[in-house]
Amino acid sequence: MSQVYFVGAGPGDPELLTLKGARLLAECRTVYAFSPFDESFADLLVGKELCNPYDYSFAGLLTQLQRQQQQGAVTFLVPGDLTFFSPFQALIEHLGEAAEVIPGVSTVNAASALLKRTLNLSGKCSRTLIVSPRVLEEQPGSPSLEELAAPGVTLVIYMNHLPLTELVDRLRRGYGTNVAISLVHRLGFSGQEVLNGTLDDIVAQCGDRDFFAGSGGRRSGLTLVLVGDTLSAAVDHLWWDRRYQRQQAQ
Repeated sequence: MSQVYFVGAGPGDPELLTLKGARLLAECRTVYAFSPFDESFADLLVGKELCNPYDYSFAGLLTQLQRQQQQGAVTFLVPGDLTFFSPFQALIEHLGEAAEVIPGVSTVNAASALLKRTLNLSGKCSRTLIVSPRVLEEQPGSPSLEELAAPGVTLVIYMNHLPLTELVDRLRRGYGTNVAISLVHRLGFSGQEVLNGTLDDIVAQCGDRDFFAGSGGRRSGLTLVLVGDTLSAAVDHLWWDRRYQRQQAQ
């Protein structure tokens, strides 16, 4: 039977596919994708059998795949990349050698590029943590969001389900200061939007529009939150000359 490919589809922009991912997508007969990836990748899906993986139970999906594999290669478009919070791990493990994962541009990589900011910055940020408040709450014993939001840390928050006012209050208690925050909405899709501010003014910037209101819905997954000093810090460029001088002295 043919292979099942799990292709990192980036944050939603088909131009961020790797060359290998684009080739496998073009060669396959069947594609699994859910909204809004089925819309943003529409031009690349013409003539293919298109399925939504969430239309099936796990057992039903496996039965469907067995039939489709006999007819040709199958591709799953993986939002962002398999690396963080992917829903497909159990399926990949079940398929075993029949599954192949193709890495892609993750959402956090694309957001960093869009903001033109490095997330670990010497003298300002020593570590970057990728978290989901929802996942933290689901796992007993996990640190709280306040504990993770420490000075010197950049937080990248996926799938936030907290109302914006609550999220900001909890982040402020953790950081203990007015750090920078960016809301990146519909990254890679039509209607992409970025709001840059601080913990003191981001709620006012959004006004009545809360990207996370009605928490738990699929809408919350379309807004990535980045917060920390590195987003607004001025960079000391003198290290470049010091490095150059050391090199010349060797």
